[in-house]
Amino acid sequence: MKLLEYEAKKILIKYGIPTPRGGLATNTAEAREIAQNLKPPFVVKAQVPVAGRGKAGGILFAESISDVEKAAEKLFNMQIKGFPVRRVWIEEKIQAEKELYFGITIDRLNKTYVVIGSTEGGMEIEEVAEKTPEKVLKFLVNPYQGFRPYHARQIAKRMGYAGNKLSSLANIFHSLYRAGMDYDAELIEMNPLAETPEGNFVAVDARIIIDDNALFRHPEFKERVLESEFSPLEIEAAKNDLAYVKLDGNIGVIGNGAGLVMATLDAIKLYGGRPANFLDVGGGVPSEKIAAALRIVLSDPDVKAIFINILGGITRCDEVARGILQAKEQLGIEKPIVIRLVGTNEEEGKRILTEAGIQVLDSMEEAAKQVVELVEKEA
Repeated sequence: MKLLEYEAKKILIKYGIPTPRGGLATNTAEAREIAQNLKPPFVVKAQVPVAGRGKAGGILFAESISDVEKAAEKLFNMQIKGFPVRRVWIEEKIQAEKELYFGITIDRLNKTYVVIGSTEGGMEIEEVAEKTPEKVLKFLVNPYQGFRPYHARQIAKRMGYAGNKLSSLANIFHSLYRAGMDYDAELIEMNPLAETPEGNFVAVDARIIIDDNALFRHPEFKERVLESEFSPLEIEAAKNDLAYVKLDGNIGVIGNGAGLVMATLDAIKLYGGRPANFLDVGGGVPSEKIAAALRIVLSDPDVKAIFINILGGITRCDEVARGILQAKEQLGIEKPIVIRLVGTNEEEGKRILTEAGIQVLDSMEEAAKQVVELVEKEA
């Protein structure tokens, strides 16, 4: 479960980690009321469960209360990576002398937690690791010992701090670790963790992802609103018993079986294309479900072409073919569709589509190459 920023900050505050003063608004009037109780300048942030909000225009700065209202109104009319903005967080802007990164996540290869720190905060840690790997510190946590206060001090020292600053920073690091363990976090991070001109440290942004398998230990999240966790398309897919994840490309993908869909995404990337989604219709899929999958994928305005990749086992290729024709008739599909269809009732499925004037391919690689070329021609 991905917590929103304001939820993550509430947890940090509970563990004594400083955060900017702020409040949550669901409309512009509330935004104005909150700003009246804060000190300018302000930051107005969309509360959506995705990373990279700043680059997507979801974080705006405001000098006055009227600017806060305008910024809130703008955000409430936005969608960020498929998520409509229903809440904004208004907080006091923190002046930073320096921006740091500190986070804890799971290192599955080493089967333990890993602590990551960097003196280059404010950007994605993957980007820092790629451009300046020497500035990323990693510490594997021994699961029997945990991350002790002296480990936190060692990290702060390696980041170049001494004296009172080292102590303050180490306390924050260790507090974040305790929060992460208590909440069964797959990821907990502060980015940026700002160092102010006065020498204090403030978590300007925070992110927490809780392990879904441990949610039974956190009943406080039981009533959490579904819409804050999933995009409208993901909710629609869930209602139709389809596994759907939005990606940032322009080629819609439909397949049966998670492994096959993952292989389809890889094949598209291999030929230079960009998948727009992951959609697994599962096994034994009836024609109505194929039609629903097409409707959901086509609801994404980024999709320029669709690649349907079916390896029929339990799934019958003739049922898939009928679902495609049903969707074409109901939705009036004009965007190009590339289909790879092999397996149970393959000949019948191909006959149905071929007679409808739709080409069917046998090779996943050939189909992936073709759909990428189609999108490139459209560009």
